[in-house]
Amino acid sequence: MSRSAVLRKAIMERRAVVVPGCHDAFSAKVIEACGFEAIQISGFGLAGSLLAKPDVGLVQMKDILDITWNIVDAVKIPVMADVDTGGGNAINAAYITERLIKMGVAGMNIEDQVFPKRCGHMAGKEVISAEEMVGKIRACAAVRDRLDKDFIINARTDCFASMGLEEAIRRCKMYAEAGADLVFIDAIKTRADIEAAVKALDPVPLSVNLMDAVSGVKTELIPIPELAKMRVGRVSIPVASIMVMHKALKDFFTALKQSPTGTLPGQTQWLTSFEEYTSFVGLPEYRAMENEYLPKAKLAEKYGQ
Repeated sequence: MSRSAVLRKAIMERRAVVVPGCHDAFSAKVIEACGFEAIQISGFGLAGSLLAKPDVGLVQMKDILDITWNIVDAVKIPVMADVDTGGGNAINAAYITERLIKMGVAGMNIEDQVFPKRCGHMAGKEVISAEEMVGKIRACAAVRDRLDKDFIINARTDCFASMGLEEAIRRCKMYAEAGADLVFIDAIKTRADIEAAVKALDPVPLSVNLMDAVSGVKTELIPIPELAKMRVGRVSIPVASIMVMHKALKDFFTALKQSPTGTLPGQTQWLTSFEEYTSFVGLPEYRAMENEYLPKAKLAEKYGQ
C-alpha cells in the first residue's frame, strides 16, 4: 500500500494510533526506529529548530515544504505535514495540498486560526469564520480527490478556548461535511470533553493532542488504551521531540562547562557512540557505494588503504 493508504487505514480503525511529532529529518528517523507507525511534522518544533523562535507564524511556507521533503525522504513510514493556516486563502491551501501529495506526504494538518497563527496551547488565538475554513477544506479536498484519495486532511479548530466545546463540535461537523477526513479540537481540556466530541462527531474520527505525553499541557493526559476504547482516531504528541532535544543539549553542555577539565571522560550516558551514530545515519551504506563505484586508487588515497 501507499503511505497515505497505510495512514488512512490506521486512522479509520479508530484505535488511537499514536503519531508523534518530529522537528527535522533526524528526529523523524529516530521516531521511526523506535517503532511508531506514522509521524507528523511539528510546526512548534520547526519554529524552534529552524529559527530558535516560538510557534507564532514566523516560519515561511517554502521552509516548511523544504523540510517536509527532507523528512519524507528520510523515513519509510507515513508522514503528516503541518501547513498551519494553509499559506493564505483557499487557492493557496489547494496549491500547498498539491505540492504535498506530489512529494509523497500521507496527510496534513490545516487549522482555522487567523494568520499569523500560534501554537494551539498558547493564549491569544483568533479564528477565521467557519465558512472561510470550509472553503479552504473544499479546495484541498478537490485536490485530494484528483491526486490521491487516501491523502488525509486533518481539519483543526482552535475555537475551543474562546468559544467552547459546542462551537468546536459545530465547526468540526462543517469541516467534515466539506471533505475533512479527520477533525481536531486543539487544547480540548477533559476526558468528558473528548468523550462528548467523539460521540457527537461519529463516524468522523477525532484527533486528540497530548502535546508532550508527560504533562499534556492544557489537555488531560489520558492513557492511549483508554483513548482507543473511546474510539479516538489519532493521538498527536507534537512537541516532545524538540523539548527532549532542548533538555538533552542543555544538560550536556551545562555539565561540560562546569567540568574542571572541560571534558567528561567515561560519561557515556550523555550520548551514543560515534560508531552507533554514524551507523544510524547510514555511513556503512555510503562506504559500500564508494567501494562499488569509486576508482580503487582514489579510495586508497582517500582512506590510506
